[in-house]
Amino acid sequence: MTSALVVAKAPVPGLVKTRLAATVGDRAAAELAAAALLDTIEACSGAFGARRCSLALVGDLTVAQEGKLLLSRLEGWTVFRQEGRRFADRLEHAHRTAFARTAGPVIQVGMDTPQATAEDLRALVTGMQGHDALLAPAEDGGWWALGVDDPSLLRGLGDVPMSTPGTDGSTRRLLRANGALVAVGSRLCDVDDAVDAARVAAEAPWTRFARCWAHTSREEVTP
Repeated sequence: MTSALVVAKAPVPGLVKTRLAATVGDRAAAELAAAALLDTIEACSGAFGARRCSLALVGDLTVAQEGKLLLSRLEGWTVFRQEGRRFADRLEHAHRTAFARTAGPVIQVGMDTPQATAEDLRALVTGMQGHDALLAPAEDGGWWALGVDDPSLLRGLGDVPMSTPGTDGSTRRLLRANGALVAVGSRLCDVDDAVDAARVAAEAPWTRFARCWAHTSREEVTP
């Protein structure tokens, strides 16, 4: 049975969404990150059930924005620390840890696509059927979801440059080189900066992220 893996940073001011913080400030960026993470947790719990969800975390939620609320929403989840020097190494470790819990396919998402709904995530599960892996591209050339039915398919991921316009293509080639038949998921915009935030909030006005962005935007224009 497929499980969900969220890879995220605790939304602590000054430590998350630094590109967004350049426009809105550290505290507002952390508030937006918390909202996005809460939306993602809700979607994963809705699609998979809390007990089939894991969070690989950097940082301490007890000192994060909305820390108490985040901890309450994670009831039933498995939460563990990310391990590894490079981001790609931490992804490999997170997949191995999540797979060891369930011995089944794992679909990983980040905290940058609050517009992804439970229905979107269930569609990824359906799309992965008959395949060994799934990659859902982001509009900046990266990817926002990565699914594998065995973490060995991620062997060599540490050699793939992350956060570049070619990350999606390079990751897809790696999976195929490791013997995977790769499904393609839906394309989404992930939130890196203020332009992305405004777009995602407009596209998904029902989200906590959109409400937080509306408040942030009002603060920005208040004399």
